[in-house]
Amino acid sequence: MRNDPVFPYINREISWLSFNARVLQEATHPEVPLLERLKFLGIFSSNLDEYFRVRVATVKRFINLGDNAIEIMGDDPRKVMASIKRLVGKHQQTFESTYQQIRRELEEEGIYIIDETQLDQRQALFVQNYFHSRVRPTLFPVMLDHIKDFPNLYDGNIYFAISLGYTKKSEVRHALLKIPTDVLSRFLVFPPQSKRQYIILLDDVIRYCLKDIFAMFDFDTFAAYTIKITRDAELDIEDTLVEGYLDAVSRSLKKRKEGQPVRMVYDRQITTELLRFITRRLKLTRQDSLIAGSRYHNFKDFIGFPDVGSPSLRYEPLPPLPHYQLAGQKRLLACIRVRDIMLHFPYQSFHYILDLLREAAIDPQVTAISMTLYRLAQNSMIVNALKNAVRNGKKVTVVIELQARFDEKANIYWAQKLEENSVTVIYGVPGFKVHSKLCHITRLEDGRKVHYSAIGTGNFNESTARIYCDDTLLTADPRVTTEVEKVFAYLKDNSLTPTFRHLLVAPFNMRQRFMEMLDHEISEARQNRESWCIIKVNSLVDRAIVSKLYEASQAGVKIRLIVRGICSLVKRKGFSDNIEAISIVDRFLEHSRVYFFHNSGQRACYIGSADWMRRNLSNRVEVITPVYDEQLQQEMWDMLQMQWQDNCRARILNSRQSNPMRKIPPRQTRRRSQYDSYEYFRRRS
Repeated sequence: MRNDPVFPYINREISWLSFNARVLQEATHPEVPLLERLKFLGIFSSNLDEYFRVRVATVKRFINLGDNAIEIMGDDPRKVMASIKRLVGKHQQTFESTYQQIRRELEEEGIYIIDETQLDQRQALFVQNYFHSRVRPTLFPVMLDHIKDFPNLYDGNIYFAISLGYTKKSEVRHALLKIPTDVLSRFLVFPPQSKRQYIILLDDVIRYCLKDIFAMFDFDTFAAYTIKITRDAELDIEDTLVEGYLDAVSRSLKKRKEGQPVRMVYDRQITTELLRFITRRLKLTRQDSLIAGSRYHNFKDFIGFPDVGSPSLRYEPLPPLPHYQLAGQKRLLACIRVRDIMLHFPYQSFHYILDLLREAAIDPQVTAISMTLYRLAQNSMIVNALKNAVRNGKKVTVVIELQARFDEKANIYWAQKLEENSVTVIYGVPGFKVHSKLCHITRLEDGRKVHYSAIGTGNFNESTARIYCDDTLLTADPRVTTEVEKVFAYLKDNSLTPTFRHLLVAPFNMRQRFMEMLDHEISEARQNRESWCIIKVNSLVDRAIVSKLYEASQAGVKIRLIVRGICSLVKRKGFSDNIEAISIVDRFLEHSRVYFFHNSGQRACYIGSADWMRRNLSNRVEVITPVYDEQLQQEMWDMLQMQWQDNCRARILNSRQSNPMRKIPPRQTRRRSQYDSYEYFRRRS
């Protein structure tokens, strides 16, 4: 039962849609290079797919729960669903008009996205040859009229609902065809013509050749309309015993493919007869999210739009910079032994993490490496480095989270590969996701064990490290490393109840410590002393934290929030007068979690894996570390100040969720924090 006091609070599902609207803003921004704007449309679409699979599916479950839903959820799920549909429809209109505007601007650059009705003779021959040599072997249509069971439409795929008929007869037949984007590119690039570059989507290649697909029949009218089903992606895992955990996740992944539909998007040009036929066979009703869309779905494929046109259509390259403390150093462990080091991705190279693992693998004094893995790169060099450490005689332990959403299958694969190479693999903690980002190296020095730890805000993933803004602390400070050792001891033996003085570790002391730090600032403010905090997170949702921030604001604590995604705190007079909140969306994904408190003048800085969400503070294993080194504290402070001063990509988080961009006052310098951060580290490299 919910006993929260009454205070302003934005529903997380609505706030998330406001975040995705900020992504859509980048697609409309005239300063963003044209092809990058197209990619932002793809990111917006991909985000929305996941939102329906997870969040909308959850709201639907609450609706099905009945009268108890409001008490459990804190909102009326039917009203939330109505708001979702309204906002999604509004965003979709902006999305479609933005796409058409980008197309027009691309044409001014000599790049034309054409469909099957616009082909000249040479292009038509090119399409036909490509279709017969590459596309046709991948197509397997299903004739729908005389089969009892409608084919299962898999989540994430796009299909053609096809109407087949005759010019002189009223008879109509129906077919279904999966568009094979899993094996073929979504885009076909024509050979250049003069200074023009033409591109056609795979969908339209197939449309142009529909007659060839159904050549054995004598139909003479063909019409194909794109449809797409989004399914509930929740994993229902009943067996959590260690012996059966991997199998349980695998079984649940198979069930996910047949999860309940939560959305069907269809081409709004589809005939009424064909739409009724499809929805009836799929047993969908108006209560399901039936969304009329444009001709093309799965716009996430546009993230991989062909690399055509001049370099000015893309972001200028920002290659990772060398670290000023590590450049030219042959032994990283020796550098870390001298003083703490902070790595900042993507501004600095992720190769330092790989170099650290490589060095640990061949160092004869290193005895053990422990690591938590949540999301890995497709061809993970991290895994290769860990396997190499085993070959060099090290004891390697990996805690891999099998329930990292949408990476479950990949993590099962990596877990099996690691086990095959004699790595000790721990499959998380029953009842908790292990979301912490830890690497721990044990080395014998002068006859005793010395520990080295890496504690980060983001995954050990060399691919995302190129586009996610994250920080990783490398330290040999025993205050920190001995407690990281405790975390791994708990992950190996969940019966332990460790205590921590320095680290903030969920689910043990993190919530309590954050509350204590906020209470201290409140106490200072009430005594008319300086008090403030600056918080940078991905999401701010936890009700108890939101309530405490309101209390701090009312006491006079100055609070600055930089929240990339969901922010349930509301800017409202009487509650949040001393709170300012912004969000930054730019070419890199802001992903770091950084916490600063005034702390009676002894500035306290923390970084780590946890957002201010209930799941992070109570239902996951998360680790946040203090940053004790004053020079590194200053680095983190400088970065936060650059972000707070951003007036190019910072949006103000207001009560209307309207995302107004910060305006640049007259005669004030333009500040774009990601470029300022890159320049900051370039000067120091």
